[in-house]
Amino acid sequence: MTEDELQARLEAVLPTADLHEVFVEECQDQDVRLRFSPAAGAGWTTAALLSLVDTSLRAASGLEARVSHLNVTVLRPAQAADVLALSRVIRRDGDLVHAETWLFSHAVVEPMLHATATLVQPL
Repeated sequence: MTEDELQARLEAVLPTADLHEVFVEECQDQDVRLRFSPAAGAGWTTAALLSLVDTSLRAASGLEARVSHLNVTVLRPAQAADVLALSRVIRRDGDLVHAETWLFSHAVVEPMLHATATLVQPL
């Protein structure tokens, strides 16, 4: 899937509240890089960050997939800036997908959050 195709799919599938002005920067095989922007003058809530985690994991593993197990480690607080998400599929096993995502504030220097998940693809 190309960056433009993934961008169109995200905009078509995600609820408006979960879009956060998402922009697909890179999409290669099973690795995805997304950029999210906060609402004007707003920061990131925990709920919004979890939405970014869900979106980035599903972008890497398939938008139809649903998270069945999630482990999140918050490494530092989010800044009121764009968030970059680097996601990848670690392993596929039948209808299960094991993936991870890293969230960064503004630039890919020091991560602020790491999540691993098992997602289930619909049959």
